[in-house]
Amino acid sequence: MATLAARPITGPAAWQGRDLERENDWIHPISPAAVAELEAALRAVQARGLAWRDMTREDFPIPSFARERAQTRRELEDGRGVVLLRGLPVQRYTEDELRQLYWGLGLHLGTPRYQNAHGELIGEVRDELRAYGAVRQPAVVQKAGDPVTSRYKARSSGPLRFHTDRCDVVALLCVRRAKAGGISKVASSVAIYNAILARRPDLHALLCQDYHRTREGEEVGGEHRPFAMPVFGVRDGKLTSQYSRTFVEAAQGIPEIPRLTAAQDEALDLLADVAQELCFEMELEPGDIQLLNNHVVYHARTAFEDDSAAGRDRLLFRLWLSMPNSRPLPGGFEVLWGSIEPGALRGGIEQVRSA
Repeated sequence: MATLAARPITGPAAWQGRDLERENDWIHPISPAAVAELEAALRAVQARGLAWRDMTREDFPIPSFARERAQTRRELEDGRGVVLLRGLPVQRYTEDELRQLYWGLGLHLGTPRYQNAHGELIGEVRDELRAYGAVRQPAVVQKAGDPVTSRYKARSSGPLRFHTDRCDVVALLCVRRAKAGGISKVASSVAIYNAILARRPDLHALLCQDYHRTREGEEVGGEHRPFAMPVFGVRDGKLTSQYSRTFVEAAQGIPEIPRLTAAQDEALDLLADVAQELCFEMELEPGDIQLLNNHVVYHARTAFEDDSAAGRDRLLFRLWLSMPNSRPLPGGFEVLWGSIEPGALRGGIEQVRSA
């Protein structure tokens, strides 16, 4: 049976950086009334002595703010796929209080998923090399001279290439910004898909075919569990792109994995170049919450420098969310996601089971 020719994908998710620069309807200020509602919910769970991990959605009632977030879910799935909530007064709260606030808010958006194999639910994105002398990677040994893992890159001060995370939506709360750098870059994978189709349909076709990857540094034993999946996939007219070049490169260290062809490498180079060309750059301010639909948005980061003299470091709290209104995923993507059906509980990292 003949394969249907790929076509450009239209709609609000096919934005370019200049669109976000020109328009601000994707930025939603958090109103004083919403802050008061969030704070009342925080004080209520504190009075009960509830730790953030023990909180349920019912423990953190924010009815008015939750109704507003229903629109946020729609924008993430059916709109551009990028939303910025602006103005949470982070300076009022301790880091523990912020975790409670952020967890409670996240429960009203979706279902949090594990970010590593050892129970991490709120990730702390900071330069762990400076803070602790090493990147905390449970059960993963980073040997001198070996290619660094995805987590190592994220939890140090270096730049991050465009990639997606293993969840429907990634949420980043800026607690403190860097002294310099740490600029967030976001790009529509739908616009990238269209641009590559127009410029190099031959390379576009390769990106719609399998690339071998490995979960090295993300899952215990992940270096021995390679999988194959396309960078681009379409189902019911909706794109899903799951992409991390680090995991593709890591798989090349496994002897039985086929070597990347020159054309496959060229396709990944073109994807990176187009992502940079079409991206939007923003500096997250303390109190900003950046929400990205990983199926249609890539994100990256520039290198940054902490304010060591003042003892203040760049700190973001990260949530991975499975969304109740998520899209169906293409066939073949279940190898990573588990379920590809719309609204399914999916994403995150399998947990280590105790003996």
